[in-house]
Amino acid sequence: MNIDYILPNEWSILEEGFDKSQATASESIFSIGNGAMGQRANFEEHYSGETFQGSYIGGIYYPDKTRVGWWKNGYPEYFAKVLNAPNWIGIEIKIGDEQLDLNTCAVSDFSRELNMKEGYLKRSFKATMNNGDQIQVESIRFCSLDLHEIGAIKYSVTPVNFSGSIQFSPYLDGGIMNEDTNYDEVFWKVLDIEDRDNDAVILSRTLKTKFYVATGMHISYELNGKEVHLPKTVHEQEKRIDYVSKANLNQGETISLIKFGGYSQSMNHPKEQLISQSQKVLYQAASLGFDTLLGMQKKAWANIWETADIIIEGDVKAQQAIRFNIFQLNQTYSGEDSRLNIGPKGFTGEKYGGSTYWDTEAYCIPFYMSTKDKHVARNLLQYRHNQLGKAIENAEKLGFKNGAALYPMVTMNGEECHNEWEITFEEIHRNGAMVYAIYNYVNYTSDYKYVPEFGLEVMIAIARFWHQRASFSEYKQQYVILGVTGPNEYENNINNNYYTNYLAKWCIEYTVENLKKVKEEFGADYKRVIELTNLTDMEVVNWLKVADAMYFPYSEKYGVFLQQDGFLDKELIPTSELSKEDRPINQKWSWDRILRSCYIKQADTLQGMYMFEDRFTKEEIEKHFDFYEPLTVHESSLSPCIHAILAASIDRMPKAYEQYLRTSRLDLDDYNHEVHEGLHITSMAGTWSAIVQGFGGMRNFDGVLSFNPQIPDEWSSYSFKINFRGSTLKVHVSHEGCTFTNESEMPAEIFVSGEKRLIKKDELVTV
Repeated sequence: MNIDYILPNEWSILEEGFDKSQATASESIFSIGNGAMGQRANFEEHYSGETFQGSYIGGIYYPDKTRVGWWKNGYPEYFAKVLNAPNWIGIEIKIGDEQLDLNTCAVSDFSRELNMKEGYLKRSFKATMNNGDQIQVESIRFCSLDLHEIGAIKYSVTPVNFSGSIQFSPYLDGGIMNEDTNYDEVFWKVLDIEDRDNDAVILSRTLKTKFYVATGMHISYELNGKEVHLPKTVHEQEKRIDYVSKANLNQGETISLIKFGGYSQSMNHPKEQLISQSQKVLYQAASLGFDTLLGMQKKAWANIWETADIIIEGDVKAQQAIRFNIFQLNQTYSGEDSRLNIGPKGFTGEKYGGSTYWDTEAYCIPFYMSTKDKHVARNLLQYRHNQLGKAIENAEKLGFKNGAALYPMVTMNGEECHNEWEITFEEIHRNGAMVYAIYNYVNYTSDYKYVPEFGLEVMIAIARFWHQRASFSEYKQQYVILGVTGPNEYENNINNNYYTNYLAKWCIEYTVENLKKVKEEFGADYKRVIELTNLTDMEVVNWLKVADAMYFPYSEKYGVFLQQDGFLDKELIPTSELSKEDRPINQKWSWDRILRSCYIKQADTLQGMYMFEDRFTKEEIEKHFDFYEPLTVHESSLSPCIHAILAASIDRMPKAYEQYLRTSRLDLDDYNHEVHEGLHITSMAGTWSAIVQGFGGMRNFDGVLSFNPQIPDEWSSYSFKINFRGSTLKVHVSHEGCTFTNESEMPAEIFVSGEKRLIKKDELVTV
C-alpha cells in the first residue's frame, strides 16, 4: 500500500486523490456505525468500479448450510453469516442525461475524511462529465448515536461551469446479496413497499431465521441552504423504490438532498408495527433536521471521548492510530443490548460471519470496563450466561454429560456455527476465556454479586467440561488433554497445549474457590445454584483431582514450558531468517508446510503468561518471551498487542513500541494485505491495552490497581483515563515523570511502581 494513502492527522482519517485500486480498502477504513447498525463507506451515487457493498444490522444473521466433504457426529449444521442488509444510502445522480459515476468521469480534488472527534464521514470531489460539464459534490453521512435506527446524509451538488438540470433519484433497494454468497443465493424476501408523502419503507424478511426489517427513507431538499420542494416521480419495482426529482440550477447554485434512512427490526419491535415504527423514527429525525441531529452526534461523541480518549504528543501517526481503534470500537458496540456482541469485523465486512468469538472475553472486556460504566461489560458477560443452555447442548452433541458446557468458537445465538474441524472441536481454550472474563470483571469492578446471580452457573458447567475432557495418563501419572488446537492455529490436533492445560486447571480451582465464597456469603443463591445444577461434594473432589495433577510439558534445556508435547521435535528457525518472499506464510506456504514448521501465529504460551502474569516472575516471563517471540510471525491481528504488553513488562520498550505500531496501524497500513475485507475490530481493544497495560503498566490483581508507567522514546508524553470502582483517574506520563489526577468524588487507592498512593477528589499526585 502507498505509505501516503492515509494522511497523518490527530483526529481524522484522511484520503486525498481518487485511486480506484484503493476503493475497497477505503470502504473498510472509512466505515461508520452506531452499535445497532453500520456500513462500509460505499459511495451514495452509482459506482461501476470494483466495490464491496456492505450495510449490516446488529443481531441479524442467516444460517448458511455447512458444506463439508464428510459429516461427523456433532458437526455444526450451519455457518452463520452476517447479512448485507437492504441499501438505504443509494442516490443516483444525473447531470443532464449523463449518470454520475466516478469510474467513468474525470475526478479531481477528491478528498474523504472520517472525522473521529465528531463522528461523521465527509467526502468531496469535482467531476467532469463527458460533455465537459463540471460539478462540485460534497456529502456528509453518519449513523446517529442518539437515534439508533437512523442514519443521515446531506448530499450537495453545485454546477461549476454551466447552468442546467440535475436529477436526483434517492432509493431503497431490498434486492441485496452478500459478497460471500454461494451460488448467487438470496437471503431476503421483500414483503411490502410503502410510499407516503416523502417517506418510503421496504419491509423485508430473512429466509430461515425470519428476522423482519423495515428499511426506510425520508427525503427533503435545500437550495442554497433554504428548504425547497421538488416534485417527484415514484418508481416502484419488485424490490426497490426510487423518488426521482429534477432541479434546474444556475451556475454556482447548490442543491442539497437531505436523506434520513435506517432500519427498524423485529428484535426490537413487533413485526406488524415495523412499518409504522420506521415512519415514526423517520418523522422524528426529519423534525429535528440534519443540522440538529449532527449537533447531537458531535455532543454524543464528545461525551465518549471524555473518558475513552488517549492523547499522544510527539507522534501524529501513533495518535491517529489509537483514536481510530477507539473510534471503531465505540461504533461497533455501545453496551446497551446484552443480545449483541462484537464480531471480529464489526460492521465493516462479512469475513468470520460477523459472529462472536472468544476475542470478546479475552481482549475486549478490559477496554469496555475501563472506559464505560460497568454495566457495559456486565452485558457482555450476560450474553454468555443467556447462552449457557446452548453451550450445554453443544457439549452434549460431542458426548459430554451432566451439564458440562462447551461454549462455541463462533456463534450468533449460542449454537456452534464454525465449519472447520480443527477449530470447532479442538480449540477448546475458548471455554476458559468465559471464566477468565468473569474473574477479570469481578476483580476490576468489585461487582461480586454477578457471581452468585449468574457467573457461578457458567463456572460449574465449564469445570464439568474440563473434568470430562482431561484424561489420566498411566504413563505420566498425571492428567492430560489430548487432540487440541491452542491459540496458535498453525498447529492442529496436538497434545497438552500448555495454555489450554493451564486454563483448565485454573478454571476448576477458581470455580471451587467461588463455590466456597458464595456458600458463605450468598446462601440463598448457593442453594438455588446447587439445586439447579445437581452439584455434589464428591463431584467437586473429583474436579480437584484433575486440577491438582494436571500435566504441563516443560523443557529443562531451555527452562521454559513447552507450547505442547513434541514442540522441540521441530527445527527452531527464527522468523528473522524467513525471506520477505515467504511472508506472510499463511498466503505463501501450503498448510502442510505451516503445520510442520515451528512458526507461531499469535501468542500462545505467552497468552497465558499475560493473563496470569502475577503467577510468574519477571525472569520467567523474560525467558519465555525470548524463546517464543522470535518464532512468532504475528499473522493474527490478536498477536502484536499481547507481545507489546509483555515486552513493556520486561523493559523491552523498543520491541513494545514496534509491536504497538503493528497492532495500532494494522488496518491503516494494511499489514496483512486484507483490509479490503473489513477491519480487525476485536484486536483494536488489544491496541488500547497495549498503551494502558503495556506502556502505562496498569495491572489489577487481587483487587489492587497498580501502575508501572514507561514511555517510548518516540513520544513526548501520553495520557489516558480509566473508570475504576466509581473513580475516574487521569494518568499523564512524560519523560520527566508521571501524574495521577482523580476527577471524581470517590477517592482512589493505587500503587505506582510498588508505592501505595491515595488520591482524593480533584487531587493531582506527581510521581
